[in-house]
Amino acid sequence: MDYLAIVVALVVAIAIHLLSRAKKRRPANLPPGSLGLPVIGQSLGLLRAMRGADGGNRWVQDRIDRYGPVSKLSLFGTPTVLLAGPAANKFLFFSSALSTRQPRSVQRILGENSILDLHGADHRRVRGALLEFLRPDMLKMYVGGIDAEVRRHVEENWAGRGTVTVLPLMKRLTFDIISALLFGLERGAVRDALAGDFAHMMEGMWAIPVNLPFTAFSRSLKASGRARRVLARITREKKAGRCQPDHGKAPRNSDLITCLLGLTDGHGEQLLSDKEIVDNAMVALIAGHDTSSILMTFMVRHLANDDATLAAMVQEHEEIAMNKGDGEALTWEDLSKMKFTWRVAQEILRIVPPIFGNFRRALEDVEFDGYLIPKGWQVFWTANVTHMDASIFHEPAKFDPSRFENQAASAAPPCSFVAFGGGPRICPGIEFSRIETLVTMHHLVRQFRWKLCSKKNTFVRDPMPSPLRGLPIQIERRTSPPP
Repeated sequence: MDYLAIVVALVVAIAIHLLSRAKKRRPANLPPGSLGLPVIGQSLGLLRAMRGADGGNRWVQDRIDRYGPVSKLSLFGTPTVLLAGPAANKFLFFSSALSTRQPRSVQRILGENSILDLHGADHRRVRGALLEFLRPDMLKMYVGGIDAEVRRHVEENWAGRGTVTVLPLMKRLTFDIISALLFGLERGAVRDALAGDFAHMMEGMWAIPVNLPFTAFSRSLKASGRARRVLARITREKKAGRCQPDHGKAPRNSDLITCLLGLTDGHGEQLLSDKEIVDNAMVALIAGHDTSSILMTFMVRHLANDDATLAAMVQEHEEIAMNKGDGEALTWEDLSKMKFTWRVAQEILRIVPPIFGNFRRALEDVEFDGYLIPKGWQVFWTANVTHMDASIFHEPAKFDPSRFENQAASAAPPCSFVAFGGGPRICPGIEFSRIETLVTMHHLVRQFRWKLCSKKNTFVRDPMPSPLRGLPIQIERRTSPPP
């Protein structure tokens, strides 16, 4: 008995000693909250909430109500700090101690050489290359091509139909635009297969990165591999074509891959490796396809029940059309006159931002609001925290495009409207998205009237917002269709 008592006392003493040492090693000023279960953490809870009726907004707000604007949790296998509010957004977008670092699931699907995960000189090099393709003087040349794609799409998929489902149509439209302008990929079986792989790829973007059969992550990885092989083949073919003296060189503005292949460093070497081109083409495919299609879908949804806003948009677009010839394509100058339509788009982006949130990674121990964010931890931010803050946007649930009439005079603090992110990493494709949206809405509001097939006005996130059943609507031609 004495021997057993000694053993028990020794075990207790060792346990107390180890706990004491662990407590000393643990930083005293970590944010409040819990990391939850190993690997899983709060990932399942967040994903489940995102598929709920409010797209996960209540889940985030409940954490803020419980722990405050800074709290710790674990998402997708990594310790994470959730930050909320304009000051937190500014810290996230401008701090040199933080770098973008996507969840492991996103890295594995998109590749580790994408602009989303680079920092420092590599980020500046890749971003500069992408911006070369997205310069305003080059964007002006794409308007006519986008207009032609939209006209064809509307005629084939909307005209003469009694009912259409908006989201899949918008996804296919923007995919076709991106395929043509970014990859020079013509319509046909290859483009159709790539569209299918892209849809499967998106399913596992935010998932626990365990590659088990029959999981969304496993399907996404396989789809990513197929899509990557297509883009790698396109890159090789365009690169080989550039080396053929009898074929000449395609204009640098012909598509994104050709543009990136044509960029060289100070020594005449190709600026981006082929693998970097493929990884960033994957990112460009998502950025130019998914966000724009979701924005236009939710614009259609809102306009079905807002006659005043729709009438104002129709008037704006009819005035533009009156000054154009029959069948004449839209131009960059026409887009500059669509100010009200873009304010409507911005208000939709405020209420239903396509990107729920994003991640940064602490490159070193860093402090915010008195709390330590340890090196290697993720930092997570969400757009809705500021977009729906009544102290920033008066009556935030109310649809009011006039909020964006004079943004310079707005009372909203910096880094409050963050639909496109902010700081040095603000989305480089904002103008491209604007062109897609304005051209598409120009043709839809002038040609059709519509009403929703479902009275329920709900959506889920998976991880992008998706309205109920993809938003089926009944459509009819306007009584006096424009020429």
